[in-house]
Formats: sequence, structure tokens, C-alpha cells
Amino acid sequence: MAVPAPAPDAGAADKAHSSRGNHTYLRKRRIKAVILRKRDQAANRKNKDGKGGQPVSHDTDFYNERNTVERLINKLKTWRGIATRYDKTPENYLADLHLRAAMI
Repeated sequence: MAVPAPAPDAGAADKAHSSRGNHTYLRKRRIKAVILRKRDQAANRKNKDGKGGQPVSHDTDFYNERNTVERLINKLKTWRGIATRYDKTPENYLADLHLRAAMI
């Protein structure tokens, strides 16, 4: 029987995933949301005169780390074998990941 994975401490995403539903989903599971709000969402919240729900805060350092990891993943994906998963076995795919990471 598989052991369930522990819940993450934080969920990081970019502005495209800043919907109220995503924040609510993470809050219900007691996961800290590290997602910047879009300008229009922040402006709408200010226009509600204190009735705009919980103030949004995020950990700037954690958000910057998310950006660094995302850039690394994009560099890895420029290698066609990783982007398309040509290797059928997990071992070969992992070997390709290690090889590409060593080249970066």
C-alpha cells in the first residue's frame, strides 16, 4: 500500500493562476499561496472599501525562487528529448535529465 505524499508547505504559481478559486483551494488545504495578484484584481479589491476579502500577501523570496526553477525547467525543455519524452523508460528519461542538467 502506497503512503500518501505529505502536503506541500506552499503552492507557487504565476499571475495566470491567481483566481479566487485557486486561492480558496489552497487555503482550504492549509497551503500557503505564493501567487501574485493581477493589477486589475488588486484594483477591484481596493474599490470594495474593506469588503474585498482577505488581503493578499506573498513571500517575495519564495516567489523569486519559483521563477528561478521555472527558468531552469524551460532550459531543460529546449532539449527535444526531454520536451517530448522520447525515452520510454523512467531510467533513460532520468539519465537524459542528468545529462542535460550537467550541460547547463
